[in-house]
Amino acid sequence: MNKKMTGIHHITSIVGNPQENVDFYAGILGLRLVKKTVNFDDPGTYHLYFGNERGKPGTIITFFPWVGAYQGKVGGGQVGVTSYVVPLGALSFWEKRLSKYDISFIKTERFGETYLTFDDPHGLHLEIVEREGGEINNWRFGDVTPEVAIKGFGGATLLSVQPKETAYLLENILGLEIVGEENGIMRFHSRSNIGNIIDLRLTPVASGQMGVGTVHHIAWRVNDDEDQLAWQQYIKDEGYGITPVQDRNYFNSIYFREHGEILFEIATDPPGFAHDESQETMGAKLMLPMRYEQYRDQLEQRLMPIKVRNLDG
Repeated sequence: MNKKMTGIHHITSIVGNPQENVDFYAGILGLRLVKKTVNFDDPGTYHLYFGNERGKPGTIITFFPWVGAYQGKVGGGQVGVTSYVVPLGALSFWEKRLSKYDISFIKTERFGETYLTFDDPHGLHLEIVEREGGEINNWRFGDVTPEVAIKGFGGATLLSVQPKETAYLLENILGLEIVGEENGIMRFHSRSNIGNIIDLRLTPVASGQMGVGTVHHIAWRVNDDEDQLAWQQYIKDEGYGITPVQDRNYFNSIYFREHGEILFEIATDPPGFAHDESQETMGAKLMLPMRYEQYRDQLEQRLMPIKVRNLDG
């Protein structure tokens, strides 16, 4: 079978205080809070989704905010860095914006591109890079306008305990193309116009520890349920243990852990985030799957109140 993965669907991370999370990703980075729901496996915890104005796959970063949880350790078996892409010419805006909010950053060079590298309030490693590809994000918030807004994922840097095994999977099973190698990093490219660059550190990295400030998993996107089932069988035939399909309300998911210990998800593009509330009102209300709707009052009392705030005044 000759299959090729489209690109990144979403990336899910663990953070601390949910209001700090909202203030950073909506208030400072200017992303839209497209869905406020709960962790379906732990409904006493939020599951927050941020993305572009329509919440399209390839733009979605999601969070489990665990207040009071222990700090994790970034390491092997994780996404080490999440990269965001902005329009050409927008990097100077982001330098000024990060400085405005006292967010320390450094400039780095990789594969001929300039990156702004910084951390979020809970220790997640992030980057911003300019690229032409990807559609403009028309979401306006505070001083962030479509001319400079984050379009979605530029990609991710993977840390593996067995990078040769991870590289084999990326190229020979997921169908990504090798772009090149530089300073101990191998770059892969998928066929999407966004969320399409994967950098893999070629030196084995000791296993990380899951907790606040770490990425829980990275999800790849597929067209629909039929495509997902084909991938499920394909991954199984290649010798990986893979889960049954799980309904996540906004997409269906299957999961497997590759040999470098990174947890991969394969998620469908449909049905998307506007099927249980309108596109105009996405993110305004706590949305619950039907099995938890009967517990809404208890959950709303337990969950810490959060709001999207315009920090630019």
